[in-house]
Amino acid sequence: MKRRTAREKALQALFQIDVSNSEPSEALHHVLDGQAGDEYLSKLVFGVVEHMSEIDPLIGKNLEKWSMDRLAPVDRNILRIAAYELKYLLDEVPGNVVLDEAIEIAKVYGDDQSSKFINGVLSKVKQQLS
Repeated sequence: MKRRTAREKALQALFQIDVSNSEPSEALHHVLDGQAGDEYLSKLVFGVVEHMSEIDPLIGKNLEKWSMDRLAPVDRNILRIAAYELKYLLDEVPGNVVLDEAIEIAKVYGDDQSSKFINGVLSKVKQQLS
């Protein structure tokens, strides 16, 4: 599975977890729909869930005039995946790639303003972590 696909599937699983309080393994099983699992996909989903108490405040500090609970669930979970990658997986994925991937996924799954919003927030998160 390509990393872009893993990120998109992770977004779908995290959206399910976020909106309907699904268990991570159940949400993963649902989004895979019979396909083989993927190590990076699992790492993203379980990593975000495990580190959410650290990731959400990191994102929250970089939101202007917004709070995490006011964000659209799609945007919130794209930010979580990217913040997780920036904080915990920089040895595997360069920061600029993380930002580019999040922006591209936001263009597909978010609304018209999502990609610009995601770019602005993640640029601040990346800078803060540097």
